[in-house]
Amino acid sequence: MDALTRRKWDRAAGAFDFINGLGAERRWWPVKHEFFSAMRGKVLFVAVGTGLDIGHFPPGLEIVGIDISDKMLEKARPRVEAYAGAMTLRHLDVHDLDYPAGTFDQVFTSCTFCSVTDPVRGLEAVRRVLKPAGELHMFEHTGSRYFPFNALLHLMNPIARLTGPEINRDTVDNVRRAGFDLVEVRHAFLDVVKTIHAVAPSPRVADPLHPEQIPLQLDEPLLVAPSDGL
Repeated sequence: MDALTRRKWDRAAGAFDFINGLGAERRWWPVKHEFFSAMRGKVLFVAVGTGLDIGHFPPGLEIVGIDISDKMLEKARPRVEAYAGAMTLRHLDVHDLDYPAGTFDQVFTSCTFCSVTDPVRGLEAVRRVLKPAGELHMFEHTGSRYFPFNALLHLMNPIARLTGPEINRDTVDNVRRAGFDLVEVRHAFLDVVKTIHAVAPSPRVADPLHPEQIPLQLDEPLLVAPSDGL
């Protein structure tokens, strides 16, 4: 477990709800509500934090929530207990996922991989515990392609990472590098706040009559611009 990251988020836990539970959560409530409505089956939620997102979860699901911070998990427990389904919490670093391969139908993240120390390795760990064709759903803030936002995010990143997340990561590319097949990237605000839908590739069974055939894959995911009012 990354002790430096754990201590950073332990320190942030006390004021986390005050800082994030008003403006940010109200701003993204419609986007998150639609995002989490896609939850199905057995779900791993990476970086549950203080549990602010649990209010969006559909009822009746089996969900495992993990976080690197004990202090965050303490704050999350009342919200977990109020969830109308089977939700458990574990103190666990995403790099150290110890579940058997193919355990989960889906993995969800919410502003998570801006803070994971080695994002590609963390995403590879996520892919391992997903079933073949299992789904990865991410609500994330990332870097930008567009000036001046890209320059500002790069300039601010060294300060931001001291007390919180990185703010200039290329998370879409990291998902690709971790071996996922991208399905859709939906921009919620400029190209900075976005949802990412990807799937773990299914094992490819060779056709003995046509061994040269390889299943077709899309080079690029479907890109969707923000809807009105976002």
